[in-house]
Amino acid sequence: MSTHATDPDAAGAITPGAGITYASSGVDTAAGDRAVELMKTSIAASMTPSVVGGVGGFAGLVDVSGLREYRRPLLAASTDGVGTKVVVARALGIHDTIGQDLVGMVVDDVVVVGARPLLMTDYIACGRIVPERVADVVRGVATACAAVGTPLLGGETAEHPGLMGEDEYDVAGAATGVVEADRVLGSDRVLAGDVLVAMASSGLHSNGYSLVRRVVSRAGWELERQVPELGRTLGEELLEPTRLYAKTCLAMIGALGSEAAPSPVHALSHVTGGGLAANLARVLPAGLIADVDRSGWVVPPVFDLVRRLGPVSWDDLEAALNLGVGMVAVVSPESADAVLHVAEGSGIPAWVLGGVHRAEEYEPQGRLVSGTKGADGGTVDVFGQYRTA
Repeated sequence: MSTHATDPDAAGAITPGAGITYASSGVDTAAGDRAVELMKTSIAASMTPSVVGGVGGFAGLVDVSGLREYRRPLLAASTDGVGTKVVVARALGIHDTIGQDLVGMVVDDVVVVGARPLLMTDYIACGRIVPERVADVVRGVATACAAVGTPLLGGETAEHPGLMGEDEYDVAGAATGVVEADRVLGSDRVLAGDVLVAMASSGLHSNGYSLVRRVVSRAGWELERQVPELGRTLGEELLEPTRLYAKTCLAMIGALGSEAAPSPVHALSHVTGGGLAANLARVLPAGLIADVDRSGWVVPPVFDLVRRLGPVSWDDLEAALNLGVGMVAVVSPESADAVLHVAEGSGIPAWVLGGVHRAEEYEPQGRLVSGTKGADGGTVDVFGQYRTA
């Protein structure tokens, strides 16, 4: 075999030239192998007894023979990324925390329908594989997976020279879970008289970063800037990982329900892109309206900082950011105290956010939100004034 590659020139002639290799094209398979070696231990720590085989196969295997015990098992699936929060991670050279963000965005969406997560996979695309950086990202994903009892069953790291800059990367993930058909949570279970229980966010989570980054950039603030009201640097606040709700929500469902009676947790709303009202409206049936009093909690300092620094209106903030509420449980009124107890026992601050009413019996008091994200369901009435620290 010739050691020199040849390429046709414009006239069709063959011009001798230096050999072209995959590495010279910008893809370093050895770096990819090194990244896998660095991440193997953290991935292994996320495995559960249901996992069959180890790292390195073309596909991950999980034993689902336990599903035979289900009367009618339904698989639940979700996929997501962490958005432009990756830009902050790259700027600070801290890459493991966005792994937890990814798990929170994906696994908690599966749990919202009442499903128990069975597995998660991830995908990292980058302009150039830096083994230590890739391993940091995956370590964060695997550690968070272990925390919620979900194996990181497989993944892929792809090098895309020419498509992405050398130091650019993005992450995405997918999760699959299972739920008994007659135990699926959602709008069809929600009733007038139900109570909304809010669970606090850990901060910005992974939504609205295009807005936040624009505000920070226009203000000329550096990520290393110490911010007294935050008690740490701006960058540290922006990289605060997304709170994981999966185990707590499943504990609520399991502790309060039984084989004979469905759980009094009727629906869950994961507050992600679009903010509180838009996501809550997705789990309400047509004809019902939920009331949310903005004065019912103190908005964490980072949100008010974005508002003042922008300046950004409260309406724009609540349409993009979670404002301190990361998950909402819609529950029967008699079980509200028990749900609060489970949340607080998990270390998650929780409070009664509002209630659910028949629309014809309710007098709106503020901004009405409905028909969001393709869901033709109920309405949320957001009223009052936010309280800040």
